[in-house]
Parts: sequence; structure tokens; C-alpha cells
Amino acid sequence: MNDAIVELDSGRVRGRVLDDHRVFQGIPYAAPPVGGLRWRSPQPVQPWADVLDATEPGSPCPQTAQVFAAIESLDEDCLNLNVTTPGTPGPKPVMVWLHGGGGANGEGAIFDAHRLAVREDVVVVTPNSRLGIFGCFGYPGLEGSGGFGIEDQQAALRWVRRNIAAFGGDPGNVTLFGESYGGFNIGAHLASPSSRGLFHRAVLQSGFTLMDAPAGTWLPGTPALPTMWLSTAELHGLAAHFVEQSGWLDPGSELTAVEQLRRVPVSELLELSSYFTRPAYGNAVLPESPDEAVRAGRFNRVPAVVGGTRDEARLFVGLFFDLAGQPVTAEGYSRLLGEAFGPQAAQVEREYPLSDYDTPSLAWAQVAEDRAWARSTWDLAHALASHTPTYCYEFADRDAPPIVPFPEGFPPGAHHSAEVAYQFDLGEPAALSGEQWRLAEQINAYWANFARSGDPGSPDLPAWNRFEPADPYVQALAPGRTGPTDFAAGHRLDLWEKLR
Repeated sequence: MNDAIVELDSGRVRGRVLDDHRVFQGIPYAAPPVGGLRWRSPQPVQPWADVLDATEPGSPCPQTAQVFAAIESLDEDCLNLNVTTPGTPGPKPVMVWLHGGGGANGEGAIFDAHRLAVREDVVVVTPNSRLGIFGCFGYPGLEGSGGFGIEDQQAALRWVRRNIAAFGGDPGNVTLFGESYGGFNIGAHLASPSSRGLFHRAVLQSGFTLMDAPAGTWLPGTPALPTMWLSTAELHGLAAHFVEQSGWLDPGSELTAVEQLRRVPVSELLELSSYFTRPAYGNAVLPESPDEAVRAGRFNRVPAVVGGTRDEARLFVGLFFDLAGQPVTAEGYSRLLGEAFGPQAAQVEREYPLSDYDTPSLAWAQVAEDRAWARSTWDLAHALASHTPTYCYEFADRDAPPIVPFPEGFPPGAHHSAEVAYQFDLGEPAALSGEQWRLAEQINAYWANFARSGDPGSPDLPAWNRFEPADPYVQALAPGRTGPTDFAAGHRLDLWEKLR
């Protein structure tokens, strides 16, 4: 299993053979979605005759650099994936990672999976899929509106089913795992009839599938979002508004509106990309809202792990309030509560008084954490556990190294995305202490055990019980103290249930 050349259904690829693993990068899994294939379902890749060089990453999907990811690309030819596999014979469990990035940023190649693959003896696949306006755009008359990014991920999973055995992977044992927007996408795959059978287990890290976000949860001034999912009718209205403002359409043209839009330069489309980051439902891929489908039990019932980080909201408050020059003041805190909770604001302020926090920004971060993030994790765990084996966790290392620079004096805590550097090397290995490296090994072992058998536990790890609606067990993941935690009490979920 140390061959650099692997035979696929579309041709041969040459990767890199390292001491204890092999890496293949930039393998195309679908035809380039360019020209007339922009905003169409992914099409089969054209076979190639020569050996394809898979020793360097392929292009990221079109995006502009953001605080979360300093990636820039104008290349629509981006439907490629990466495979990291141990140098020992298979078949091995397959773990397919869907990256985060808010739906407009990120790529699979930045996640170095060798620690997970080698230590846990699994094959790891990290695909790209269309982002932002290229993956979630919709317009009247455009077939598949709002679902192109999800369809790309389905195409990558079908590629895995056809080809992963050539890398030592077991196509009958595929786990989807992803964080933030990646976890959110997994919620779509749970609800999508066309994703049925493409994966056998799911790990949703900070996935906000069932989030009901009060005003100000994400950014200053953002409106309340009772659901994170968008209907195709809403998407078409949004798109019509921006298209009309853009001046892209020539009423006298013989081309249809969609044909004209397919000719708009990538750079111009990117200016609107951040407005089109949510997959839409009401199409063949997502016939109904995943929020409603999951709550009603109408989903692909695979075993699941769900969870998040102890201080998710500190990332958004730290970066988009404080670092952006808009720190929350005492007066601003009261205003935010009023905008978010209306007549219930006074009760929330009594439960979260400023005197309990070093700054008003930290107070608001805790409110957003408990009300939006923790409650959505709790709701998702309950919804899934009613129908399928489910495990729930909370990453609780409040000394985790920050993944991005935070404002001076703002404690990042166990912020949103902090656990990812424990799972993967992101460029340089994270600056973890000895205890934190042991936690990193625990997390990868739990995840790989789950991928292997549907149960994260093993005799050499702290016990982790299933989450049951009548016995909602949550595992805290923290250096030297991995074990049960009272998640509901820690996030005042009784209060938020009363205020629901």
C-alpha cells in the first residue's frame, strides 16, 4: 500500500508517499462548473489518459480573503478533493471532512489530516464544493436553485463510493464530519433524500442545523433568524433584488436571464457572494426545510455525534464587535437585549447581569452562546436521539490557542472552531501543551472509533455514554478532565426553555 500511483475510474493519479502515509491532492471529482455548467448540477469528470499529478493542492473555489481564511481565488474549476491514507492495507473506515468558513470561504487542502489518518488508521477525504453565490444562488427558471454546493458534496461522496477502495478505504463505512458551515451542510445531508446511502455516520461540530438566532447573534445589526434555512421563494426574491441592482441583464438580449448571468465575470459575482451562503429548500435536493425535517424525524437515520464549543459566541463578539471597533458598552448591552428579546429583555438582564462579567462584550457573548448555540445543540441532540443512536459533547478547553487574532484583553475561551486545530494541522501544528496534545489524541480517537463502529468509546478512553432524551448525557472534552458535564445547567437552558 505504498504505491504513489493509484488507478481510479477516470484515470491514474500520482500522489506523495511519505514515511507512514500517502497524500493525494487536487483530484477532480466532477467536471469544471464553468461556462454553461455554472449553476448546474455537477457533471461527470472527463477521463484522462496520462497519469495525473496529484502532489499539489487544486484550486480553491472562488472567494475573497476573510478574517477566517486568507484564501483568494477566481477559479471556478475547483471541484477537487484530497485523500490522506495510512501506508498499511485496508479496508479502513473513511472520514469525509466538510470544512467551515461561513459558506463563502475555505477549502479542503488546508486541513492536514495525517495525525488522524495515521494514528487512528482511517482514510480521510477533504473535498472542495462551490461556495457563496456559486453554490447557493437561485433565480426564477434556474433548475436546482440554491442546492449546487450540496450537490457537489453528494458528487464527492459518490466519488468516494466508486474509488476509495483504491486508497485502502471501505466504501461501505463512510462518516461525514464537519465543523461550523460544514456541520450545517451535514444537517442538509441528513434531510436530503438524495444523500441517503452516501454516508453511514455523521459528526456535526457546531453545526447550527436547528439554530434560532436572536438579533445580533452573528454581527452588530444582524436581524433575528428564526431558522437558518432559506426557501427557494425567499432565495429568488433576494436574487432578483441584487440582479436588478447590478445591471447585469440586458432586456434586449436574445439570451435568457440565466444565460446572461452565466456570463457575468467571477470577480463581479464575488462582490455579492456573502449574501448567498445558505442552501435553499424547496428543490429536488432539499424538498423541505432541514429544520422541520429533523424535528419531525424525517431524516436519514444514521448514528450521530453532535456538539460544539463552550464559548462559541466569543469568536463572533470578539472579532465583529470588539476588533471591529464596536465593543459592547453597558448601554449597548441593554439595547442588544431589547432588540433580541423585546419584553423578555429585563428578565434576561437579571439572569445575565453585567456585574457577573468583566466586560459587556463578554456578557453579550454568554447570552448569545446560551440562547443561540447551546440551545441549538441541545435541540439537535434531542431530535436525533429520538430516532437514532446519538452522542453529544462540548469542547471545553478554555485555554485553547485562538485560531485567529483576538482583540487585546478579550479572552477567547473555547471559542467557535477552536477544536479544529486539535484534529488537524492547519499549516504549522498548533501551540498546544502536553495535556492539550493528549486531548487532541482523545478527540481524534473518539471520532475514529465512532467512524469505525458507531460508538466513540474504547477501553483506553474515558467512558462516553449515549445521549438519550430521558438521560441527556453530554461529554466535556477538556485537558485532564474529559467526562460528563451538566450542559443544561451550564447554559441555563431551563431559562431559555421558559422564554421559548
